Amino acid sequence: MSQASNSTSRSESAKVAGATYTRAGDGYFEKRTLKRSAGVWGLWGLAVAAVISGDFSGWNFGIDFAGFGGMLIAFVILVAMYYGMIFSIGEMAAAMPHTGGAYSFARSAMGPWGGLITGAAETIEYVATTAVIVYFSASYANAITSELLGFDLSPSGANMMWVWYVVLYLAFVLLNASGASISFTFAIVVSIISIGIIVVFSVMAVASGAFQWGNLWDIVPDPGQTEFLPHGVLPILFALPFAMWFFLGIEELPLAAEESHNPVRDIPKAGFWARGTLIVTGLLVLFLNTGVIGAEATGVAGEPLLDGFRAIVGDEVAAVLALLALVGLLASLQGIMFAYGRNMYSLSRAGYYPRFLSLTGKRQTPWVALLVGAVIGFVALVVLDLLAAVNEGAGAVAGAIVLNIAVWGAVLAYLLQMVSFIILRRKFPNASRPYRSPWGIPGAVIAAAISALIFVGFLLNPTFLPAIIAIGIVYVVILIGFALFFRHRLVLSPEEEYALSGGTHGDPQAEGYDAMETEVFGDTR
Repeated sequence: MSQASNSTSRSESAKVAGATYTRAGDGYFEKRTLKRSAGVWGLWGLAVAAVISGDFSGWNFGIDFAGFGGMLIAFVILVAMYYGMIFSIGEMAAAMPHTGGAYSFARSAMGPWGGLITGAAETIEYVATTAVIVYFSASYANAITSELLGFDLSPSGANMMWVWYVVLYLAFVLLNASGASISFTFAIVVSIISIGIIVVFSVMAVASGAFQWGNLWDIVPDPGQTEFLPHGVLPILFALPFAMWFFLGIEELPLAAEESHNPVRDIPKAGFWARGTLIVTGLLVLFLNTGVIGAEATGVAGEPLLDGFRAIVGDEVAAVLALLALVGLLASLQGIMFAYGRNMYSLSRAGYYPRFLSLTGKRQTPWVALLVGAVIGFVALVVLDLLAAVNEGAGAVAGAIVLNIAVWGAVLAYLLQMVSFIILRRKFPNASRPYRSPWGIPGAVIAAAISALIFVGFLLNPTFLPAIIAIGIVYVVILIGFALFFRHRLVLSPEEEYALSGGTHGDPQAEGYDAMETEVFGDTR
């Protein structure tokens, strides 16, 4: 018997699982439709595109904390975590082929509150990550135009970097709103180009002789430490969040479930190939980039791959190389924007967020959610610029806060998804699981343990404290809004129907989007 059996006849609302559900109404889901446009390679491109900018910058700060040896250990730990996690997510996504992703998994396992907390963690992760990528992309773009065209919007020039933010956000909102097919095609193209840039760098690093094994160990060890771990063992914990940049975003694949031709088959397969691709590109960059410019320089570089190119061919072609690096950043900008759009769409469609955020247009894309997420990110970046104008140091600190918020949100979402996997194996033992994780519950436990370890690392490192405070404030606002308002206005979206039916309602596009309304609200005929 489903959890919805306590509904009353001919009702417009029903209290179920600690929340109140209301009828969606005529045309509700028709105004919120998505179009199936992706095969396995489109999904692969989406996953790789979302992550690939992490190979260009961000990861390297872990070397400053832990040295090359510590960063290598952190990388291996993260590979184990992402294997266990992607296998687990693949199983849940195949069982729940709808857009909710992390929110959907946690909703079925831990109820409405668990679904909201997990879904909100992903919203924070993806909106913050998009803002970080826009910030770096604007810097790269401005460097190119100032060098080649004398067009400088930086604080040392016209001091109008907000123009770049508007251009980038507007361009990619339009791209993602133009249709899922265009988004997936773009993702494949920029992923291949970005991988090509990394391969070219790798060949140049080895062929030119710029790579030197000794450069990996050029950080002077602390007293009593070794070249392999120059600052000891504990900093490995602090390097883990930066090692995540080699993979952060691959977990967004389930968000494309309702836009995949065959999500049951293709999402697990795309996750497998994307994970392998990113392991290879990550190892190439970790070894060769560090071996070209040295561990000490890599650990503090704002643009490590570009610095590596400069070390090989000189500064005279810096603007061209910056353009190549910009391609990788734009790839991730498109992929992560896709993710926050679908994440906000699914939570809005179910009523956890304002319902207008889930409206789709003629192109069947969640253009409202895309636009609102862009506005939030833009405001955050303008605040960064204002802080930097008042106090140069404050701007740097604020930028670090946004970056750390993204990682913190991801770690929380990872942990809760793995807990959800373990609960669902026991809570819905008879639910259809077309794909099963080859690592099973042990794989989810491994991923959850490593996620918890990274979470502890955040708590122990005072550098991350401002990010924790900021995300705590955001959560207080979201949870108060849910407790007082949204909890009483939920809708039977596909994610909610799956949870309330005990896993018997699986594919909304096959079964209909209002399959449980009669059961919950009664027959109104």
